[in-house]
Amino acid sequence: MSTDANAEKATEMTADKPLKILVVDDEAPARRRLRDLLNDCQQALPLTVVGEVENGREALHWVQASEIDLLLTDIQMPDMSGIELAQHLRKMKQPPRVIFVTAFNEYAVQAFELNAIDYLMKPVRIDRLLTALRKVPALEPLSEAQLAGLPTDARRFLPVIGRTRIELVPIEEVIYFKAEQKYVTIKTHEREFTLEESLVKLEQEFAPDFVRTHRSYLVAKRAIKRLVLGSANEQRTNGDHENDGWKIELQDTSELLPVSRRQCGTLQAMLKSME
Repeated sequence: MSTDANAEKATEMTADKPLKILVVDDEAPARRRLRDLLNDCQQALPLTVVGEVENGREALHWVQASEIDLLLTDIQMPDMSGIELAQHLRKMKQPPRVIFVTAFNEYAVQAFELNAIDYLMKPVRIDRLLTALRKVPALEPLSEAQLAGLPTDARRFLPVIGRTRIELVPIEEVIYFKAEQKYVTIKTHEREFTLEESLVKLEQEFAPDFVRTHRSYLVAKRAIKRLVLGSANEQRTNGDHENDGWKIELQDTSELLPVSRRQCGTLQAMLKSME
């Protein structure tokens, strides 16, 4: 997001205009308590709670369909965590500000302070909430560096930028990633998507469930059926001179993927261990 866009967004959040807030928490009592506190804060600060949702995926839908200035979001939620939600929001041209509401221990909270990320500890106190809300107009959208410094698990979804909105691709549906010139293609059984991330980064993040089979391919382990020896003619046709003709046969598809010479032994050992 540009500096001009940041300034424009901050200007919109003035004392004369109510702060539009979305509450995100998977526990109904927590959402109810936070909403009650926000109602009490209205005596000191103009604000309106536009809605409440129970997970990050629902929150992303809300943000793309409504005008929202601030998300008060829990971190540990099923389906999609608050931190992953914040990562996806960064793809928007004008993302809302984010304040995390957490029951994390002291060690984890140090990460928020170290990375200059605003947070509220549960149970939330009204004086601390008011202080946080008053800082919202001056807050910048969370940066990639800030979020990278937080303790988090691998993402469950990948954000794909469509014509009008962000579409989420569940990791569990990904068969493989293929590196192209300046982007990565995501392959599922139903569709292909374009992702502006590096294959190296994806390999590091999803190492337990995906394996590098070739310089251009990162494949879901669950999708691999077996190694097969491709023909020399097929090898020349594909322009792949790095391997000895070995290919990966995928589950539930006739598609064969190339295997580099250096990865062949690793894949053979992996498949043997999975027998």
